[in-house]
Amino acid sequence: MPHRDVASWSELFQGRNGLRSTVLAGGVALHAINVYIVATILPSVVKDIGGLDYYAWNTTLFVVASILGSALSPKALDAFGPRVAYLIAILIFAVGTTACASAPSMPWLLVGRTAQGFGGGILLGLSYASIRLVFEDRLWPRAMALVSSMWGVATLLGPAIGGIFAQTGHWRLAFWVVLPIAALLAWLVNTQIDRSAKASSGSRIKAPLGKITALAASVLVISLGSLSTNLAWNVVGIVTGLGIGVGVARADEHAAVKLMPAGGYSIRTRIGSLYACLSLLSIGVTTEIFVAYFLQLIHGHTPLIAGYMTALMAAGWTMGSIVSSGRTQTAANRLIRIGPVLSALSLLTLAVLMPWSSLTQANAGSWWLVAPLLGVGMGIGLCWPQMSTRIFKAAPAGQENIAASAITTLQLYSMAMGSTLAGVVTNAAGFTHPGGLVGAQQAAVALFAIFACAPGFAAFLTGRVVRQ
Repeated sequence: MPHRDVASWSELFQGRNGLRSTVLAGGVALHAINVYIVATILPSVVKDIGGLDYYAWNTTLFVVASILGSALSPKALDAFGPRVAYLIAILIFAVGTTACASAPSMPWLLVGRTAQGFGGGILLGLSYASIRLVFEDRLWPRAMALVSSMWGVATLLGPAIGGIFAQTGHWRLAFWVVLPIAALLAWLVNTQIDRSAKASSGSRIKAPLGKITALAASVLVISLGSLSTNLAWNVVGIVTGLGIGVGVARADEHAAVKLMPAGGYSIRTRIGSLYACLSLLSIGVTTEIFVAYFLQLIHGHTPLIAGYMTALMAAGWTMGSIVSSGRTQTAANRLIRIGPVLSALSLLTLAVLMPWSSLTQANAGSWWLVAPLLGVGMGIGLCWPQMSTRIFKAAPAGQENIAASAITTLQLYSMAMGSTLAGVVTNAAGFTHPGGLVGAQQAAVALFAIFACAPGFAAFLTGRVVRQ
């Protein structure tokens, strides 16, 4: 028998605890699986309704809206309680999914993706924050592990759902099939989550929504600049967007409600270097949004195979995290140095191999791409847990909670910025003009080669990260 203060997995899945676990895990799964469904079907979508110029916007708007949604989740939890907040989030997500499924054009789809991201972002925040409200504290570590594991489940189910429907020419069904799952989740929320649960008993929760909105605007400004074929406008968009981001950072240094702890914006400090490394690694992995398109157009893979090969980056991240866990300080320092280098070298390898269409003419052809695709994610997984843990230790006294919550905000912002810059790079390299096979090959070279610089710079910063 386990000690009464140490919870077992069976306790988490027994009786009402099992149903509540399904609710919290389902909130993350609904958001995460949708990410990989869309990554898999998007090449089929643009063939049907057009909008290749806006390919990267599907990820950009989704992640930007997720940032806003996750930022609002504490206020929603405080104002409505977990049950009503969950139901509102599911409703927004379902409306967005319906818009995507019925989209006659790319602008319509982008509106739906924005709603999906907003509702999904709220679900993400609620799923983590509600653990302490619906479970006794003994179950918190198990529940946190379960909720976090849903991203791994998503890498298995998302490409399968998207690939099957895209391969049969019915990509819209990939969205429609999500709605019954959302309805089941809403029913479980309504029956298993207590209406009386309260997120706080003191003062109202404050969130730096103005600064988060400004960060979202900085991403959108760069996205707007990327639509032009004129390089000057691309540069104006990037400079303006980054300028807004710098303005937010300066305002945050003197704000009462902060996004980042003191020292978080300077790479001269240890905590600032840690945040910079996490940001750069997150930017590097956003190249995955174009992988399925390149695999289908350049290498002739089916949507199902392309979807699973795209998910290799996420699978590598999980594998790297497992390898990284439980290491000594010396081994952890070594992994922190190795991880960004592995990610950068893998991206450079993809820059060489991905445009090489003749690979598919040889036996095993483009399966040579499996190793570098895994390597991009594995490099991140090897060092991410170690860096995240050190942020807690490097945080100024009394700012540990801010330091922890900033990791998620920074990761989402970096992913949004990465997907936006990926759109700028690919469009400038010929993704849409001339387009077709030649455009895809040119875009692949530029995308992976340029984005290899992000983890490459992170490797340069690891000297400060491992400093004791």
